Amino acid sequence: MSSSRFALALRRWVDSGAGEPAAATAAEHRIDWPRVLPFVLIHAGCVGVVWVGASVTAVAAAIALFGVRMFAITAFYHRYFSHRAFRTSRAAQLAFAILGASAVQRGPLWWAAHHRHHHAQADRPEDRHSPRVHGFLWSHVGWFLARENFATRLALVRDLARFPELRWLDRFDAAVPVLLAALLFGIGAWLERAAPGLGTSGWQFVVWGFCISTVALWHATFTINSLAHRYGTRRYATRDDSRNNAWLALLTLGEGWHNNHHRYPSAARQGFYWWEFDVAWYALRLLAALGIVWDLRPVPAAVRESHRSRPQELRP
Repeated sequence: MSSSRFALALRRWVDSGAGEPAAATAAEHRIDWPRVLPFVLIHAGCVGVVWVGASVTAVAAAIALFGVRMFAITAFYHRYFSHRAFRTSRAAQLAFAILGASAVQRGPLWWAAHHRHHHAQADRPEDRHSPRVHGFLWSHVGWFLARENFATRLALVRDLARFPELRWLDRFDAAVPVLLAALLFGIGAWLERAAPGLGTSGWQFVVWGFCISTVALWHATFTINSLAHRYGTRRYATRDDSRNNAWLALLTLGEGWHNNHHRYPSAARQGFYWWEFDVAWYALRLLAALGIVWDLRPVPAAVRESHRSRPQELRP
């Protein structure tokens, strides 16, 4: 790689709109190696626990940040931005877009555009992260590090691109994670001085609250692309390989009911039956009661019960 191209790749760490879109000339499955470095460094940061140790406070922060950011990804990046499964105000839209951006999974336009493309091409050759087509490793972590998938497919998210604040978050997608890491360091450093009995520090908060929490969040989210298209049961005879997996549903606050979701993507609820635990749905009901979101799209009874008419097609 020439020095100018390497410099451009580094610029795209902080400004994804820098230079020509990487997808324009990229060869298929060509990893954008300079962009792999932050991904690797955050994983490597987890090893820092050997030096910073652990405390109840830091571990609690990691768990809380996992839960809050998973909800932002599950309920807003996915069900709201990708599928418009409910409505909310512009202020709440921005607030949850910022929370979603803190999960270090790119901006809301990029995320929604690629997910909409996934539904249009699910488990076909054009699907960027189908394990059937590309294998487990590529569907789990490879596809989003590839040059051809770097650019946001704006043609698929024109409804969202009209908001300049969302376009800014999408372009400068590293800004919120950097601010989160800095905030965690500041909180940890303050607690070290103000409440030494807690046994925490700035770097401990970064390692647990940012690195460990983010890596756990990443791989939990990625399982829906990889594992939920391979392992589980099929209630509905969809044209793709989507599966319902209760363990993944627990891990991702409801996303594991993936065959349900592919049967009716526009529903705000992915656990179609009462025994299918969908934490994000319950949280959305609470936000609706508070007036923060509204018009939650239900699952039509005819859709939910449609599997009963063709049981022979629904083998795992």
